[in-house]
Amino acid sequence: MKQNYRILLLLLVPFFSHSQIKDTITLQHTSIKDSIHKRSIAKSTTRDSTAKFILKDDTLAKIFDKNLQQQWYNYPLYKDSLNHNLIKPKYDSVYYPELPTDTLKLRLQQLNAKTPFNIHYNPILERVIKNYLKHRSKQLKQLLKLSEVYFPMFEHALDNYNLPLEIKYLPIVESALKPKAKSRVGATGLWQFMFATGKQFGLDVSSYVDERSDPIKSTEAACKYLSSLYRIFNDWDLVLAAYNSGPGNVTKAIRRSGGYRNYWNIRPNLPRETAGYLPAFFATMYIFEYAEAHGLKTNLPKANYTPTDTIRVKQLITLKQVSRLIDTPLKELQFLNPSYKLGIIPFIKKERYTLRLPIHKIGVFVANEEKIYALAKAEIQQREQPLPKFTAVTSRLRYTVKSGDYLGKIAQRYGVKVSQIKRWNKLRSTKLKIGQRLTIFPRRP
Repeated sequence: MKQNYRILLLLLVPFFSHSQIKDTITLQHTSIKDSIHKRSIAKSTTRDSTAKFILKDDTLAKIFDKNLQQQWYNYPLYKDSLNHNLIKPKYDSVYYPELPTDTLKLRLQQLNAKTPFNIHYNPILERVIKNYLKHRSKQLKQLLKLSEVYFPMFEHALDNYNLPLEIKYLPIVESALKPKAKSRVGATGLWQFMFATGKQFGLDVSSYVDERSDPIKSTEAACKYLSSLYRIFNDWDLVLAAYNSGPGNVTKAIRRSGGYRNYWNIRPNLPRETAGYLPAFFATMYIFEYAEAHGLKTNLPKANYTPTDTIRVKQLITLKQVSRLIDTPLKELQFLNPSYKLGIIPFIKKERYTLRLPIHKIGVFVANEEKIYALAKAEIQQREQPLPKFTAVTSRLRYTVKSGDYLGKIAQRYGVKVSQIKRWNKLRSTKLKIGQRLTIFPRRP
């Protein structure tokens, strides 16, 4: 039984662990694949010292691949995401006879019975739900399909932290499931972490790396943050409000409301965006739970999954180089490795930066690892370097002025300029005293 459960877990959870779970799941950009032949790196004769694998492929299948990649890796959802409505929420009445109010009330009761969130009917929630169904059906269909990639991973992490599984809908409201989404105030990633909060929960942010965009690490951090908020408020509605606006704004809203603790009672005292946050979350939960009843089907091909694995990098390498050297679409590598801001994977001894690849490319990379790194290094070294005069390391010496010395004589002796000696020693004139000590940076021969 345990063995069967493990197999099921590996089939369901996409990109879940960099080090512990080897066969994780992510989107396979096509279900039409020719048999994969044995790969080998051809000797490079190109000017940039890179190499390509010699592969055979079906022309029609390649066209299908390209079309599917366009739909999966370039979808423009975030600019028109559900989060966009939070800034200026609209609660106007929407004519949508396909969802009678009585039917909605019944379904909300059913949702409330199986979740720790307080989901009750109110006119505002009804208007948000009908607004989404009427005006955002296209985006919802895309999100429903994309959720097949991320939801299993979200659910696994939430279950590990004993959090409500319905929180998996939160990144839809936050980021429309785009790992590189960035809000107008700088919140980044699927879970929209601000810089300081991300750092607080262990997410590395540097010039090369932003782990707020890493689906696995950011989900882990979000679980930790949500757990800490629940220890404060002991109410999941308030936890989500605090996740959006910060716990301080929630406690102020409680005080201003006269001590009420129900979200709907303190809602008038919350920031405007947070006031629209829970309705957006509940509306998303309702639509996803009753998607079939509303005919939200997608015209995208049924998603197939393939295992992925990670390789710890041994030197600096770029996603473009990896793409060329193992013949993998750059868009796919960017999709699997969204935390590398510039498409560069740095190498730092104390850090564990990894490259995630489809499992059928792992063997190719490992078998040719030395040559791949050598070619990548050669390409980097071919870039224009600073001239030696700008990179030479000079040693400093302390010179003691003797009888008969003057700045011109000392400067000539060490191959430097008088103006340099004056600048290094903050001299206002050329006059020297016997025994005076000067700092000199001799010119290298």
